[in-house]
This record gives sequence, C-alpha cells and structure tokens, in this order.
Amino acid sequence: MILLKDCFAVAVPADAGADGANSRRRFSLAHGVDILLDGNRIAKIAPNIEAPEGATVIDASRHVVVPGLVNTHHHFYQTLTRNLPAVQDAKLFDWLVYLYEIWKYLDPEAVYWSSMLAMAELAKTGCTLTTDHHYLYPAGFGGDIPSLQFRAASDIGLRFAPTRGSMSRSKKDGGLPPDTTVQDEDTILAHSEETLRRFHDPAPDAMRKVALAPCSPFSVSERLMKDSAVLARKYGARLHTHLAETSDEDDYCVQVYGRRPLQLMQDCDFVGPDVWYAHGIFFNDEELDFLAKTGTGVAHCPSSNMRLGSGICRVHEMLDRGVPVGLAVDGSASNDTSDMLGEARQALLLQRIRYGSAGLTAGEAMYIATEGGARILGFDQAGTIAEGRLADIALFDVMKLEYAGALSDPLAALLFSGYNHEVDHLIVGGRQVVRHGMLVSADEEMIRRNALSACERMYRKAGIV
Repeated sequence: MILLKDCFAVAVPADAGADGANSRRRFSLAHGVDILLDGNRIAKIAPNIEAPEGATVIDASRHVVVPGLVNTHHHFYQTLTRNLPAVQDAKLFDWLVYLYEIWKYLDPEAVYWSSMLAMAELAKTGCTLTTDHHYLYPAGFGGDIPSLQFRAASDIGLRFAPTRGSMSRSKKDGGLPPDTTVQDEDTILAHSEETLRRFHDPAPDAMRKVALAPCSPFSVSERLMKDSAVLARKYGARLHTHLAETSDEDDYCVQVYGRRPLQLMQDCDFVGPDVWYAHGIFFNDEELDFLAKTGTGVAHCPSSNMRLGSGICRVHEMLDRGVPVGLAVDGSASNDTSDMLGEARQALLLQRIRYGSAGLTAGEAMYIATEGGARILGFDQAGTIAEGRLADIALFDVMKLEYAGALSDPLAALLFSGYNHEVDHLIVGGRQVVRHGMLVSADEEMIRRNALSACERMYRKAGIV
C-alpha cells in the first residue's frame, strides 16, 4: 500500500453541473486530502486517512497530484537520431528519406536502449502509460522487436501498449524507405498474429496490450490495411496509423488511390472506436464529423507538427464535435524530447495561435494528456483520479522558485509556469517508478551511455561523422 498524505492539490474529475458550466475545465481541485493506493487501484480519497500498517507514506503537501499522463504516439528508436543538422529544417518526406538510411542499421541493442531512453524520459515527465509505433524491421535484425520493447517497459515500470507496425512498400514500389527496411505482407501478418498471441492482454488493468499499425497510406498496400484490421479485431486489439499529417500525403493518396486519406481508411474498414490516427492535421469539416460519428480517435502531436512545419491540428473543433483526442510526443527525431508535461503546454499554446486565447484551456490540455489518451489506447480505468480507478499517478512539486506567484490555480500552473517538467514521484499500478525525480528500478547513467553507444554505432555504419 501507498498513502499520499496531505496532498496540496489533487486533480479530480470536474462536476459539469446542470448547465455544463465547467465542461471546458475538465478537472476540479481537491485540497488537503489523502489518497490510499491498495494494490494497483485507488482505494480511498479522503482527509486524514490513517496509514495502514506497513504502508509507504509519501508527504504530498508540496505536490499537485494528477492522473498519470498518457502518450498516444511515439517512435522510440528515433531517440538515437535527434537533432541531426542535415534534417533540422526538412519537410516530412525529405526528412524520412534521409533518416531511413540511418535507421536501416538498427540492431537489437539499439532497439532496447532507445526504448529504455524514451520510456525513462516519459516517466520522468509524468507519463504512466505509453504506446510506441515501431514499423521498421531491418533485414537480418537478429532479434524480436516486441520482446525487446516489452522487456524495456518492464525494466522501467511503465504500462505499455505498443503497436506492431509495418511497412511493405519500399523505393522500388514507389515508397520512401530502402528495400532492407520493409517486409513482405505475409511475413508482417504472421508476426503480427504471433505478437498478439504472446503479448496482448485484454484485461482492463493490463500492463501490456498490443495494437496493429501499418505505417501510413504511402508505405503499405490497401490489402495490408484491410487484413490488419481483420486480424486486430479477431483478437480484440486496436488499430493505428499515420493519417492526414501533411498536404503531400493528401496529394499522394489522391494521385495513387484516387481518394483522400480518410476515404481510403473507410474503404479498408480502418475506422471506428478501436482506431486512432496520428496527427490528423488535414481533415476537412465533413471528415471531422465522420470521426466524431464513428468514435475514431486522433493523437495530437504539437511539437512534431511545429518542428516539421506540417500544420496545426484542429483540436479545438475536434473536442467541440466529440472526436476522441489524445496527446503524443511523437518520435524524438521530430520533437527531440520525450517530455510529456512539456507536450501538454505546447498543445495549449498551439491551439491559441489558431483559435485565439480560449482555443484550449489548461483543463482541456490536461484532459487530452490523461483520460483522453487512456480511452484512445483502450484503458478506460486509467487517466482519472477516482476511487476504484487504476493507481497511475504523477506528483509534481510546485513549492519551487518557478511556481512562486502561480498557485492561485495549481493545476494550470503546471502548464503556464515552470520550466523543469520533471515529476517528483511517479506511481504506475501502485508501484513507485520515480522517487524524488530519479528512476527507481533503472540506472539512468547506464541508459545514457548505452543509448549513446548505439547511436554512434548506427552513425558509423551510415557514414555519418
């Protein structure tokens, strides 16, 4: 058991009231309460809870306590190719073509340590649940990528719901990646089914789930999209892909398939409440209405979209329509960090560029970063601090210099103020993953050294000095 004692402020679900006055706020704040965690659930929220015998007691009197943040789209391996000068100013397609020539040298050590690095950064910035979209399977790899990633998730302690991604169209087929990074579609489907059988846990409190994720409309065939949808639903798993990220993608789909990207997904039965897309910048009004009607979700990636100059996702309008929206850092080569709390701040500010000062409230930004993302990934018991829900909780210390003067609204202070986004304590499934800002079960210096070694090995093979 863990007892969070005398919490300064706890973000709990808001009561919208009869007139819906607080519906845009999404959270209320409870002050001075205790939270008792028993096993992997929140057992009690009340003032003055007596500590059970043997319980770990955490003094939370300095902390804003929030549901664990949820990352709905990432590419862990890209942590090894951050900040490369040659593509600092590139558009998506040019960026991909350059980086594929490095990524084709991924090896098992690189996959494991990049996964450790990405999840360490996510955990230290408040994330308790993440996915990963690993779609690149180099020829002669010599290991099982899902096994490596699930081992890393266990070593860090995060709840993990990755995708078995895929690419089948290389340069010779009109795609972007080199031949050595794609697989034939029968191999993809066979390994996808094996991964589902081995790792997918449909339980509501699962520590691991699996989704299937053909990379994008320009990297696989219609047949693979359709067959992946059938296979995922056979196992009660979810579906994911990149969609409507750039105007170039729109043009490609119209030229090659004679349809816009979302129509292509409809024709592949790749829509519905078990599907979420990364980015979704270029949906038109009719398409947004369709997403809302079908319950199809969107992973919003503000930093990546700004970094690549792709555009601004219409999150404000999506929320107004009822489209499921989650937050994501995206791959670290198009963001250069895996900072979840920082990503929530970026989402808040970017929507205001497009829609004005009320484009996204602090409460809405925190909602898509928590409960919104949890629902998209199929974890309805996560993302909320309430009795009976999963004990996935982040504690941020706000009794620090950078928050002085900002605590009239402690929850919003996490987004509007502060510059160090590191969590003080992180609890996943009732177990401490971060304690006083440091990982509990992993050596941060070892992660750094091994990730750097893997990075340098790839660069040497790619001829980059």
